[in-house]
Amino acid sequence: QVQLVESGGGLVQPGGSLRLSCAASGFTLDDYAIGWFRQAPGKEREGVSCISSSDGSTYYADSVKGRFTIPRDNATNTVSLQMNSLKPEDTAVYYCAAHYRCTVVAAEISTWGQGTQVTVSS
Repeated sequence: QVQLVESGGGLVQPGGSLRLSCAASGFTLDDYAIGWFRQAPGKEREGVSCISSSDGSTYYADSVKGRFTIPRDNATNTVSLQMNSLKPEDTAVYYCAAHYRCTVVAAEISTWGQGTQVTVSS
């Protein structure tokens, strides 16, 4: 059974850091592009970051560039999202997703994790 499971969400103060993890079962993450998306209440799901399977190239949305990174750990079959300098507008449910290529179009993706809540508030 193909499954993605996110962990690491929580409540953090503005300026703080969180590290989300996406673990795979039933397949090898390294064979897929892995993306992180987020969805805030009343808003569409948006692509935040992605790492390709072919050459490890990465993508970051302008809103997170310079603050977020997306390391891949093949030994543990996980992809993380390291989030630094968090802002209240980063508050959302964060999802990881697997696809054959990096994309920011959520409708193109069929394999999703269950999501993890990130709340940035003082």
